[in-house]
Amino acid sequence: MTTINTRYISTPLTLPIIISALLFSTAACSSEPAVNATSDKQAKASTTESSMSAKKPAFTTKAVATFDEPWAMVALPKSNNTSLKFLVTQKTGELFIVDTVTGAKTEVSGVPSVAYGGQGGLGDIVLAPDFATSNNVYISYAEAGTGTDSNNFGAKVIKAKLSGLNTATPSLQNITPIWQQTPKVTGQGHYSHRLLFSPDGQYLYISSGERQKKDPAQDMSMNLGKIIRLHPDGSVPKDNPFVNDSNKIASQFWTIGNRNVLGMRFDENGKLWISEMGPKDGDEFNLIEKGKNYGWPIVSNGRNYSGTPIPNHDTRPEFEAPKVTWTPVISPSSMSLYTAGTKNDFPAWQGDFLVGGLSSKALVVVDVDNDNTASERYRYDMGERIRSVLTVDGQVWVLEDESDSKLLQLIPE
Repeated sequence: MTTINTRYISTPLTLPIIISALLFSTAACSSEPAVNATSDKQAKASTTESSMSAKKPAFTTKAVATFDEPWAMVALPKSNNTSLKFLVTQKTGELFIVDTVTGAKTEVSGVPSVAYGGQGGLGDIVLAPDFATSNNVYISYAEAGTGTDSNNFGAKVIKAKLSGLNTATPSLQNITPIWQQTPKVTGQGHYSHRLLFSPDGQYLYISSGERQKKDPAQDMSMNLGKIIRLHPDGSVPKDNPFVNDSNKIASQFWTIGNRNVLGMRFDENGKLWISEMGPKDGDEFNLIEKGKNYGWPIVSNGRNYSGTPIPNHDTRPEFEAPKVTWTPVISPSSMSLYTAGTKNDFPAWQGDFLVGGLSSKALVVVDVDNDNTASERYRYDMGERIRSVLTVDGQVWVLEDESDSKLLQLIPE
């Protein structure tokens, strides 16, 4: 396991204008917005060599569009002679189709009502494996309970048909519930609700946060603090590790003992990796394997916000230890795997994971070796909280966090 335990200071972006606002960072799990400085997004990324590599690629950024509290993005299939378009969610409940050439945004109607507040709202969006023929998408969001449950909240996942894709009035139709967090609980943090299909399209993985309640991550009667594995229709695969458990809900679980997983990606060899927010310190990069217990809240390489210690992973070898931990935290928000396509903007990143950082305001590049060891290769100071990272056909795009946030393309130098 690699532990990053130094107060790493990356070389900042070169700013052609003077930063006029005071910068504040938020804690890894904070739901309070950061106050960010205004900076020129054409700023040049550092060309200073990282202490982690002698050949750190450099890039500039090109602003494409602006959003308010964006959360996730996914690329739509691109045909010849057409612009690359993304679907982008805003936490406040809006879904947009954005043209990456013109920056034009078209709102999609029919999005379900979301419980906006804290870390809750509209969340992730992914294309169905058969999108080319079905036009189906999968969406996660925070939902409020009803009746006596009205002050409780939980994540929900739906499938919907994206109708009128190439018109001025696209909409979501035929909405079908797929999964939800059980039980709904108080508070509006740690939903996680990241979505990912397996490379063969046969399985849907859902990260289910422990909702800042800790103990549910080890409770087999709740699907909080777990990674969920389902078929695309929401049914449970027969080879899930806890299918024969006496509690039916446990049949959904792929792993247990997870805290707040906000990044999930498969590598080129079909292995599933995640980035996970730790408590106070101890953010994690984990290899996810069938039936494993990742130890939260019994072990962590961080400590409680009260300051009380938590035993480290190496004190309890029965729990799966992270491959990388970060102290201080980077507050990982999402991640993507870099692979070359018709473009190969960053050949040095081939096969590496790109991890967005919130409180760290960074783009972190993580290298994974064949023996399943991992380490941070590069870190780029982006000057703003990074909510989402996406690689498409050898190009890289990032979404800033919070209001007046830019969709940026990274342009190699």
